[in-house]
Amino acid sequence: MNITARNISKSYKRKGISGEVQVLCSTDIDLESGKICLISGRSGSGKSTLLNILSGLLCASGGTVHYDGTDIYKLSDKELSLLRCSRTGYIPQVQSAVGTLTVRENVLLPSAVIGKGKDRFAADGLLERFGLTELADARPDSLSGGELRRLSIARALVNLPQAIFADEPTNDLDDENSRLVFEQLRKSADSGAAVVIVSHDRLAKEYADVVYCMQQGSLNREKGQL
Repeated sequence: MNITARNISKSYKRKGISGEVQVLCSTDIDLESGKICLISGRSGSGKSTLLNILSGLLCASGGTVHYDGTDIYKLSDKELSLLRCSRTGYIPQVQSAVGTLTVRENVLLPSAVIGKGKDRFAADGLLERFGLTELADARPDSLSGGELRRLSIARALVNLPQAIFADEPTNDLDDENSRLVFEQLRKSADSGAAVVIVSHDRLAKEYADVVYCMQQGSLNREKGQL
């Protein structure tokens, strides 16, 4: 999937402050099938805002986002939700496991939402890949922060998404597991997915094809890149 964003921006009104606060300045970005795009920058610079707009989670104040030519913000809520669940995977920065489900059921959740059925084979393969096989029938409240992180990544990948949006995907992980995650995202890109990663992790650049830096709401491509 190729994703094209043009002139996207985001501003908010804050209580007690006159006017609007500009979080994301007018931005153009292209995410290409088969490539990993890395966005780095300080906390509060607008990285997650940009990621959420690109993924369809947050409406921009201005501009457009197209998935293979389709303007996603002209879709109905139902159409956009179905597109996101069936064609994209999202790895959130915060823990988001459903406490009433087992680890395996959490991973299978995106498949169930789109009526794909319980693809247990795919789920179990990802659980093995991320070292969670022995925890497949456990509840999230018995998992460590790192295990919950790996669960969320497995869940994002279970439907073989055409685009993957990863917000600090290696939080809570040591170097070994961080490499495991980046290698899996690299594998997804090599299989044709467009991957965008927001990360402070020093390892991330080793796997990226394109690197941007976000500063005070402005996106800049790193020097030396075409």
